[in-house]
Amino acid sequence: MLRKRAPRSERLCAVTGEVKPVADMIRFVVGPDHTVVPDVKHRLPGRGTWITSTRQALELAINRRSFERSFKRHVCVPCDLVELTEELLERAVLDALAMCHKAGKAVIGFSKLEAAIARGMAVAALHAVEASAEGVRKLDGALGCGSASRVVLKGFTSAQLDLAFGRSNVIHAGLLASSETGTFLARVARLDRFRTGAMAGPAAIAKYGLLASTKLGLVEGRWARGRSKPTMVELD
Repeated sequence: MLRKRAPRSERLCAVTGEVKPVADMIRFVVGPDHTVVPDVKHRLPGRGTWITSTRQALELAINRRSFERSFKRHVCVPCDLVELTEELLERAVLDALAMCHKAGKAVIGFSKLEAAIARGMAVAALHAVEASAEGVRKLDGALGCGSASRVVLKGFTSAQLDLAFGRSNVIHAGLLASSETGTFLARVARLDRFRTGAMAGPAAIAKYGLLASTKLGLVEGRWARGRSKPTMVELD
């Protein structure tokens, strides 16, 4: 009887030669037109090659022609591959956020988020970049007074949140504990890692909610009850 082989949890980086967890890597495949394509969800068919998931590593792979060596044939590397990869990583984050909403694990609006925080149900809070300073201050103050949440994201626009949640004028939202929320936070970590080069890994975020980004405006903290106030990291 044939058994399905479990997917390997580690891969070899084609540019650095280091073996790293899949969560710290990005997969690339070659399309029918011989163009290198990012496979950020690991679903595209064909032989793939893996690159450490940072902008610096991808730029190095392009400059060293690592894709041709890895695929052992001529391939076309788009001039905007780095930008395309970042765009797809961000889109994957918003797709995961939409899945949280479809699974009923999201609360939308100031009042609903405030109530979820008061009941200790929210494990993550999101503020659009257009959110008022007073609204953010009030909700973040509540997060520091007994809620289980210590994870706050401030880097998405209201339009992006509108698209993810399928409604208009989303300024504040919260996420409840679930596997969908875990997937969302892991993808946030990957996007943050790509932009900053910080290799903390999504496991740290999934367990502790440790976030450190100046581009996404993330708040550092833990998924643990306590009275300490989260430390804000402002946007660039």
